[in-house]
Amino acid sequence: MIANIKDQKILPLYYHHDATVCVELCTALYNAGIRCVEFTNRGPNARDNFKKLVNFKSSGMKDLHIGVGTVKSAEEAGYFLSEGADFLVSPIFMEEIAALSAKNDCLWIPGCMTPTEIAMAENAGCRLIKLFPGSVLGTGFLEAIKPLFRDIDFIVTGGVHNSEASLKTWFNAGVAGVGMGSALISNDIVENRQFEKLTIATKKVMDTINQIP
Repeated sequence: MIANIKDQKILPLYYHHDATVCVELCTALYNAGIRCVEFTNRGPNARDNFKKLVNFKSSGMKDLHIGVGTVKSAEEAGYFLSEGADFLVSPIFMEEIAALSAKNDCLWIPGCMTPTEIAMAENAGCRLIKLFPGSVLGTGFLEAIKPLFRDIDFIVTGGVHNSEASLKTWFNAGVAGVGMGSALISNDIVENRQFEKLTIATKKVMDTINQIP
């Protein structure tokens, strides 16, 4: 799963209360070539809509990996694992989630903000860590801590824009991938149901990333 995310280099993430919109957004991303997507646990319909996404995936997108983000407790992790999550993402590090994910042989990407948190995650067996929020940490932080954690790959969420300049800055600093929410799946796209526009925008971002030396 880590290899899949690193090969894709971008992890789109989103939540919507309407299950139909969730499916349409997922389809638009899939049509752009996305095979790993993060559905965030950020609303009252997250559990029901995730189950509908999994059912939809089973009918026509079997090579798609759907993870669940914003997982903040072992209870949440256990629920989504039982419902078919391919991987989990958190804004925090929590030993209970690390243990549960390991027990279920499932990738968990914890969110870390300090060297101490990164070391705790590394000691718990994590090899892909989310730097969050990227808008606060900045590329200088990534460049400073990478030599300390040579066996860890980092993705960054927050503060990443879909511009060539922003993407180049992060990848040149050494990030293995970027998580993108509203910077990619904009309110305009969602509100106006411009799903084809999302496919085009996603392809453009992927092309931009793949052209970075």
